[in-house]
Amino acid sequence: MTSKVKVLWITGLACNGNSHSFLNYPFLEQFLNDFEFINHPIFESTHSLKEIVTQTISCDILLIEGSLSPEILKADVSLFDIIKKYSSIVSKIVTVGTCATYGGIFRKSEYKDITGLHFDEKNLVQNFPDIRHKTISIAGCPIHPEHLANTLYSIKNKMKLKLDEYLRPKEYFAYTIHNGCTRNEYFEYKVDNHQFGKKEGCMFYDHGCQAPYTHGSCNKILWNEVNSKTRAGQPCNGCTEPDFPKANLFSTKKNMGIPQVLPLGVAKRTYLTLAGITKAFTIDRLEKDIFDD
Repeated sequence: MTSKVKVLWITGLACNGNSHSFLNYPFLEQFLNDFEFINHPIFESTHSLKEIVTQTISCDILLIEGSLSPEILKADVSLFDIIKKYSSIVSKIVTVGTCATYGGIFRKSEYKDITGLHFDEKNLVQNFPDIRHKTISIAGCPIHPEHLANTLYSIKNKMKLKLDEYLRPKEYFAYTIHNGCTRNEYFEYKVDNHQFGKKEGCMFYDHGCQAPYTHGSCNKILWNEVNSKTRAGQPCNGCTEPDFPKANLFSTKKNMGIPQVLPLGVAKRTYLTLAGITKAFTIDRLEKDIFDD
């Protein structure tokens, strides 16, 4: 019988949203047959937090959820010291969620020493430079459970993952949420939605959808194998990016009718050319979908 991979899930400043999201992994029963949590804030674990911090328990993968600060204590022991201890014995470290990756919403507080493991938004931090080569980032608020589970299975099977500049697996973060969106025809002809929850219309031009410049696969690997924000009529809020959360999420900032931030890889001149061509078309079928109840 193959032994289980031993995993330590440690939390910093967190809402536990990523832990709860992982409960939605559709093959969780099989996962728990292959992986063993030596400690986890929710799942049944083989060791107490006190044992984790006072001893050095055998461990293969370290998962970190939540923003980090040198002031955080776990069972009266510095979180930084716990990370340093276990990072020296594990084969891989995974940041679970946007807070652990970039600092997230907690770095918006009055405290200035809150960051992610290796990044403060887009900026590299030097708290743990010696373990960067071991680290994989699974960004999201919350994480997509299949991104995390698939990454852990890749580690288990000793598969080499290609990572981007923020250490995110390119398998899931090499393209944008816009890729695979079922509303792309409306985007192409600049037909915006006028009501959240409707099946028709794009939400980029008026309602602040971040999908054209947010890396992720929500429209390729559906949540609960069923749905995504944009499919449900909700704008993408860019939760996998370093600058999340942004202000005024549900409105699109414009300069003279042009979105202030253009889709990734699209030059302003190109956008204006395409927009001019698009205005020459009237697609009655698309307009009818929007304005008819």
